[in-house]
Amino acid sequence: MKRYKKIVILLGVLAVCCIAAFLALHYQEEQEQIRNSEEIILQISPDSVQTLSWEYEEDGEEVSLAFHKTDGVWYYDEDEAFPVDEEMIADLLAQFEEFSVSFVIEEVEDFGQYGLEEPVATIRLSTEDQDYEILLGDYSTMDEQRYVSIGDGNVYLVQNDPLDYYSVTLDDMLKDDDTPSFDQVTSIQLEGEENYSIQYEEESTATYCPDDVYFAQIDGGSLPLDTAKVSSYLSHITALDLQDYVTYNATEEELAQYGLDDPELTVTVNYTTEDEDGEEEAQTFVLHVSRSAEERTAEAEAEAEAEESAAAQDGQETAETAAEAETSDDETEESITAYVRVGDSQIVYQISADDYESLMAASYDSLRHAQVLTADFADIYQIDITLEDVSYTITTEESDDDEADNGRVYFYQGEEIDISNFQKAAEALEADRFTDETPTEREEIRFTVYLDNENYPQVQVQLYRYDGSYCLAVVDGEPFALVDRAGVVDLIEAVNTIVLN
Repeated sequence: MKRYKKIVILLGVLAVCCIAAFLALHYQEEQEQIRNSEEIILQISPDSVQTLSWEYEEDGEEVSLAFHKTDGVWYYDEDEAFPVDEEMIADLLAQFEEFSVSFVIEEVEDFGQYGLEEPVATIRLSTEDQDYEILLGDYSTMDEQRYVSIGDGNVYLVQNDPLDYYSVTLDDMLKDDDTPSFDQVTSIQLEGEENYSIQYEEESTATYCPDDVYFAQIDGGSLPLDTAKVSSYLSHITALDLQDYVTYNATEEELAQYGLDDPELTVTVNYTTEDEDGEEEAQTFVLHVSRSAEERTAEAEAEAEAEESAAAQDGQETAETAAEAETSDDETEESITAYVRVGDSQIVYQISADDYESLMAASYDSLRHAQVLTADFADIYQIDITLEDVSYTITTEESDDDEADNGRVYFYQGEEIDISNFQKAAEALEADRFTDETPTEREEIRFTVYLDNENYPQVQVQLYRYDGSYCLAVVDGEPFALVDRAGVVDLIEAVNTIVLN
């Protein structure tokens, strides 16, 4: 009997629970109506917005930003000197130009269950006629869509989460300076340790290399530069990542601190672009580069100490002091703190040591040809060689054979020869270090190439012994550079192979 009573009681409790669950479910359905929707709940013209602010939490810290528009220009509320990226503002406002939803939950009683009592983000906009507040809640556990409230009593689920766009910091809102792609450079001015200009000129009479289009204007002369090096230098400027700013409104004191009141290098690039109508427009880009004033002062002091030390040793540097100097150079490279400034912009950016080194490599020696001979072998119709006081002449004829070297056939003493090893060795001769030293040792080899070129009918290269590792190259009677002795040996062996066969 007792067991029977227990079963009856348990059945009664179960019935009450079922009725309670049914009533709760029925009540929830009555209170909150959920339906699919492709409804556009906000249509705010970006041009009509006068203020924009938002706040959210990231890594336990609250981010709060506010901007206002005056006379069509956006300003940061806390500092109107801050250069606002208006394209970023436009992207943010575009989210509510036609803000659509995928689900609507109506007659909501408990906003907390959607994370909207304490929203993860709040976005506020105002126009002349209306204020808007958009609250962003939790993600839906089923479809990972964001719960949103706009204050109309409903909760919405949205596929396009506004927080994907609004989770930005003040740094992201800064309008960085642009580094352009230089469509057609007309000239480059370099001011710093070396002051000179570079002119762009096609088919110049100042070179025998057909690829040369950039020429350094130094001491009244026009000296050819390596086109690939100049192009690479310009590309490095274009690729600069100007985002790590240290100040967006530099004072005179700050410019001096960053070494930009008197920069180490100023690069001015004059170039042209095409407008929408295909007309050429002249443009100018200016970049200032410098290390911090503190580092420059420290380097100057270190150099002065080194000079005093060298003088005390009568200019004789021991292996120990050389090693110390090398270590000091390595430490200096690691400690480089460098900055750039675009034109008269008030923004100063910090750059990496690698970027600094690349930008400072703008001297004539950095951009000139390293090759001893830059002639195109297709333009050479005769080569005179002197080796061990014996002279040899190689002649050429144009060939219709597509497989012929450089479109030419080469002859020595009337016999056809293969010149590929000589060409390879001659083209491989490169400067290890440029120099104006006069040769003092014996001549190893010399050769003169005769060109189909009205401006440069011939070029002479003389290679002198220098030491066990290097030879001194003299081009057209002027000292040029120290080159790897192994390369000169390869050239001599190539000549011997031709004349001894």
